[in-house]
Amino acid sequence: MELVGRAFGFGWLKHELLERQLKDYIGGVSRLIWQRQSIFFAATTLTAFYFDPAKSFACYAAVLFTEMLDLILARRINQWTDGDPDKARKFALWVMVNTILSAAAISLFVIMIALQQGVGGHFTPLFFLFAAALFAAMNNHQFLPALVLRLIIYSGAFFFIAFLDIWRVAPPITSVLWLHFFTVVFVLYFIIDCSFMFLQLYRNRLRQLEELKREHERTMAAYEIKSQFVSVVSHELRTPLTSVKGSLDLLRSGAVGEMPDSVAALVDLASKNATRLSNLINDILDFQKIEAGEMTYSFDTVDVEVLIKEAVESNKGYADSHGVTLRAALPAEGKAKVLGDESRLMQVMANIISNAIKFSHEGDEVIVGYRIEEGRVRIFVEDHGEGIPPGSKNKVFERFSQVDSSDQRKVGGTGLGMSISKQIIEQHNGEIDYESEVGVGTTFYVTLDLIDSDAPEFTDNEVLVAAQ
Repeated sequence: MELVGRAFGFGWLKHELLERQLKDYIGGVSRLIWQRQSIFFAATTLTAFYFDPAKSFACYAAVLFTEMLDLILARRINQWTDGDPDKARKFALWVMVNTILSAAAISLFVIMIALQQGVGGHFTPLFFLFAAALFAAMNNHQFLPALVLRLIIYSGAFFFIAFLDIWRVAPPITSVLWLHFFTVVFVLYFIIDCSFMFLQLYRNRLRQLEELKREHERTMAAYEIKSQFVSVVSHELRTPLTSVKGSLDLLRSGAVGEMPDSVAALVDLASKNATRLSNLINDILDFQKIEAGEMTYSFDTVDVEVLIKEAVESNKGYADSHGVTLRAALPAEGKAKVLGDESRLMQVMANIISNAIKFSHEGDEVIVGYRIEEGRVRIFVEDHGEGIPPGSKNKVFERFSQVDSSDQRKVGGTGLGMSISKQIIEQHNGEIDYESEVGVGTTFYVTLDLIDSDAPEFTDNEVLVAAQ
C-alpha cells in the first residue's frame, strides 16, 4: 500500500495534510452531486436524440456507477475520525481508482459520440469534454494526484478526437482539421492553467488556515497564562484585603476606642475603598469563571417574593448611605416561583439595585417588584435618576464598560457587574434588559420562566402593596 501510494504521488504527504485534502475533495464531490447529475442527464438526453440512444444510455449507466462508488467512498471518509495514516493512504488509493473509472466513463461517452460523427463535426463531444475538464479544474483541485490523473485521461480523449479526422483523411498541414487539432492543444493549455490557478488558491487557503490555527494556539496559550495570572493575583489579594477591611470595620465600630473626627473620616474613606476593591476582585474572579466555563450553578425552586424582600433588605444600608429610599412593591396575592440558583440571582439583584441607587439623586426612591406576564415573571428595579442615553445598550452590558466613561463620572464601578448579570440570567434561560428616558429614570427588568402554573396573573393596573 505504501509503494502504491508513492507511485500515485501522495506517499510523501503528512497524514494530517492528506486527511484534510481528502475530506475537502470528498466534500466537494458530495456537495456537487446533483449538479453533476443534471449535467450528465442533459447531455445523455441530447445525444440520445441525435445519436444512438442505446450507446448513450449505456455510457450514462457507466457514469452513474462511478458516481455511486464516489458516494460510498465519501460516506466512509466522512465516518473516518481516528486519523489513521494507513487508512488515509488507503482512502487516497480508492480516490485514485474512482477517478480513473469516472474519467474513463466520461471519456468513453464523448468518444462514442465522436465515432458516430463525420469528419470535422466534433463540436459537441469536444465541448462536453471541455466542460468536464473545466469542472474538474474548478472542483477537484483539493487533491492534486486525482486532478492530474483526471486531466491526463481527458487529454487522451481530446487528442484521440482531434487525431481521429487526421487519421481518417491525412490532410495537409494547411487543412482546417489541423487547425482544429491546434485549437484543442490551446484549449488543453487553458484548462491546465485554470487548474493550477484553482490549485494555488486552495493551497493559499490551506496556508492561511494553518496560520490561523497556529495563531489560535498561541492566543489560547496566552489566554491560559493570563487566566492563571489573574486568578492567582486575585486570590492572593483577597486574603490580605479581607484582613485590612476587617481591621477598618473594627476601627469604625469603636471597639478599640473613640477616634478623632479627622481620623474617623480617613478610616471611613479607607473602608469604602477597601469594599470597592473587594467588589472588584470578586467581579474579576466571577468573570474569570464565566470565561473559563467554570461558573457553577445550584438550581432549585426560588420564591421570587422572598428573593426580592431579601435583596431589598440586604441593600437598604447602601441606599441609606446615598440618601435613597429602597422599597419592595409586591402583588397583593399569589406566589411566583422560578427554577434558579438563589445566590446567583441575588448577585444579579444586588448589581441592578446598587446601580439604581448610585445613579439616583438624594431623596429619590428605588422600587423593586415583579409582575407575572403570560407564564413568565418579570422582576423590575425602577429608579428616577439620570436615565441612560439612547444607543447605550452595548455599553451597559459590555465588560469593563461604563455608560459614562469620562474621567469626571460621578460614580465608580468595575464595569463588570451588568455583564456578569447578563451571563447569569442567560444561564437561567432568561432575559435582562432595561427601559430608560434621560432625566426621568430607568427600569431594569429580569424575565424568567415560571414553574408555578397555578399562580394568578396580575396586570399593571392592579394594586401593589408596599413591603417595608
